[in-house]
Amino acid sequence: MGGERTKLQVAHIKLSHSRAFLVRAYLLQTHEMLFDAHWHGFRVLGGVPERGIYDNMRTAVDRVGRGKDRQVNMRFLAMANHYVFDPAFCNP
Repeated sequence: MGGERTKLQVAHIKLSHSRAFLVRAYLLQTHEMLFDAHWHGFRVLGGVPERGIYDNMRTAVDRVGRGKDRQVNMRFLAMANHYVFDPAFCNP
């Protein structure tokens, strides 16, 4: 940006059945970025899926345990509850 190299964080949202996707770039990986990416994704892709599959990013997971055990971030969980979808997480 402005003639200088800038590291960007990219949100990539893809529907598993249709493979339709949305990619948005942000300067920082924050909760606000995560919420904005979901809002745009749900709007552009035409709704909210039943389930979202996530890596173990810090904005979604506070602690990764063994197997499927996760301490999910409360702000992320509040967003998932607001949009009524079930978050699932990849194994580390």
